[in-house]
Amino acid sequence: MKETDVRQGTLALMVLKTLDVLGPLHGYGIARRIEQISGDLLTVNQGTLYPVLLRLEQEGSIASEWGVSGNNRKARFYRLTRGGRKQLRAEARSWEQTAAIVARFFAVRAEDLK
Repeated sequence: MKETDVRQGTLALMVLKTLDVLGPLHGYGIARRIEQISGDLLTVNQGTLYPVLLRLEQEGSIASEWGVSGNNRKARFYRLTRGGRKQLRAEARSWEQTAAIVARFFAVRAEDLK
């Protein structure tokens, strides 16, 4: 990621959500989808994405298998596991709660404290 830094663990959450919505996908497809959803505010490169994919696979949140991509190249396709769905739900709740708390702080004005 280049243009906008995001909180640690955020890319993993984006990967899980991407696989939840789109189903099995290769790394390049995951990266392009994240960039597309962000409105091209995020740039995901291989050096950032693949360590996250490896960690998620080691944790059992995703699984992978070799297949053939749309342009007829051999590619590793990743899919969400049952454990990954559970992790996605838990992390989504945590993010929603964090975002709500931060939104409260941004909503406070000095005159509200008097």
